[in-house]
Amino acid sequence: QVQLVESGGGLVQPGGSLRLSCAASTSSFSIYTMAWHRQAPGKQRELVASISAGGNTNYAGSVKGRFTISRDNAKKTVYLRMNSLKPEDTAVYYCYGNSIWGQGTQVTVSS
Repeated sequence: QVQLVESGGGLVQPGGSLRLSCAASTSSFSIYTMAWHRQAPGKQRELVASISAGGNTNYAGSVKGRFTISRDNAKKTVYLRMNSLKPEDTAVYYCYGNSIWGQGTQVTVSS
């Protein structure tokens, strides 16, 4: 059974940085588009960033210029580097790929 396991969330002050990681258990990782989504309390889950098998990236307007998605196919891992974090970035962040969701990791931006 394919699994996606996120890590790297936590509490950070406004303006700070975090890097999320998502490790996949499938050997076919390199062919999938991978994405990060997030869900804040009382809000719908939204797409944050995606990266294709070829490395093409897309970002939500609210994070463009602050977040960077990347992947390491040898490690079967996708990353989300988050800089200049704002309180409104507070949410549970989910990794998604091949129709599978990770369990989520909490990111809290607060002073």
